Amino acid sequence: MIGMVTSLLFLTLGGLIATSVMRYLADDAAAPEPGLIVALLLNIALLVIGWRRRRDASLGLDGRSAKGLARAAPRLRRPAAILDRQSFLDQGATMLLRAQRLEKSMAVLVLAIERDRGAGDALLRAVAGEIAATMPPLALTAQIAGDRFACGFLFDPDARTAVDRVAERLMLSLAQPFEIDGHEVQIRCTLGGARSNLECATMEVLLQSAEAAMAVASKTNGNRLAWFDRATQEALWLRQQLESALPMAIAREEVVPYFEQQVDLSSGRLEGFEVLARWQHPVQGMIGPDVFIGIAEERGLIADLSLSIMAQAFRAARDWDPGLSLSVNISPVQLRDAWLAQKIIKVLTETGFPASRLEVEITEGALFDNLPLTQSILGSLKNQGIRIALDDFGTGYSSLAHLRALPFDRIKIDRSFVQLLNRDADSAVIVNAIVRMGESLNLPITAEGVEDPAIAARLLALGCAKAQGWHFGRPLSIAGARRMLAERRLIQQPGPPLPGEPPTSQRRAG
Repeated sequence: MIGMVTSLLFLTLGGLIATSVMRYLADDAAAPEPGLIVALLLNIALLVIGWRRRRDASLGLDGRSAKGLARAAPRLRRPAAILDRQSFLDQGATMLLRAQRLEKSMAVLVLAIERDRGAGDALLRAVAGEIAATMPPLALTAQIAGDRFACGFLFDPDARTAVDRVAERLMLSLAQPFEIDGHEVQIRCTLGGARSNLECATMEVLLQSAEAAMAVASKTNGNRLAWFDRATQEALWLRQQLESALPMAIAREEVVPYFEQQVDLSSGRLEGFEVLARWQHPVQGMIGPDVFIGIAEERGLIADLSLSIMAQAFRAARDWDPGLSLSVNISPVQLRDAWLAQKIIKVLTETGFPASRLEVEITEGALFDNLPLTQSILGSLKNQGIRIALDDFGTGYSSLAHLRALPFDRIKIDRSFVQLLNRDADSAVIVNAIVRMGESLNLPITAEGVEDPAIAARLLALGCAKAQGWHFGRPLSIAGARRMLAERRLIQQPGPPLPGEPPTSQRRAG
């Protein structure tokens, strides 16, 4: 989590505060702004935590190495001329034919890296070079997506452990720090592999199989490796079925909103809901967003899915108590659309849901893709009375400058810190620092992932205003939310139907 960008933020904030302090002592200016000081303290905490975790990771790596490899000094990797996805498939098909002639097998490894947002193309070139240098002679290396690489090579089918050794050597190599523009950069990687056999008889299937194995590996912690097997094959088959069915499911509104309660910690009063997505699949049953959101983003369906969920949620909540708000998540992919604000406003108009009751959430990572466009979109939404929240705060690299440059109304602390609040000192430091920073900037805080009363009590003691999580109840369907609100007398008399809507008596219940 901690990397080059955090270091730069630390240097920038430190210099700014040092200058303010010197001017203050010289009676030439006011005292430094509290928000700056809190932001600096948060950066220091993150730097210390990151150093400790990287140190622990390095010790774990050395313990795994069969030869007792010492942690290498930072290295400057050479750039590599690598293939794209289609070229990899084309040349891989030729390699697969050669393997059959030579009575060899072919292995494909797919690797995804996790990196600091501030580390750009230079790091990707260095990673590609390191992969190519680690592979056996005549291997293929490709960059098949932004942070995703693939490599293919032949091996003796009677010596299958040789493939494992190549994969392990690659993981060890990439665990060492890279030197990029004079800075030490650490990455984490997820690796999936597949071997040619009767079930992986073509290059395209072989690559898909390795990608499916990588998806399995990504569900565990640390630097991860997984091989394609029968269970992975079944998961791949299911994914292919879901990919085919998702466009029609969106059109039929089989992907539906669920509502997670957001509660005022001091009074226990219900203040609103975060809108989540669930797929009511006619065969597979209820499917969670962790399964289909990634598919929607890859297939270019996330905008249609998001707007459909909004429309359903807005129609359902239109006659709820006017004090109840709805929070909706916006994908970073959607923030590349210059017309996003107009599309959201159109859905509000068509459903008759008040803009003042809507809060739009964006993640920290989305801030770095195109800040000027993000500013324009959020500004347009704010002009309509829509509130803006910064989601998953603490997991990225947003700075005080971002909090000032964008019109945020709220900060949401990521659940990974909240759930460890009473068990991990590092998480407690970060949560406390975020709450203090919110106070300094007059930005209310919402904590995500509250699952027990002890965490809720600790958050309240720290000064956190609002929270959400299973401690306050599981996410509710439209019908379930209406039942709960009716019991609490939080549903108004329905107003007149909008143009084109049937009368109230003919509308579908819940």
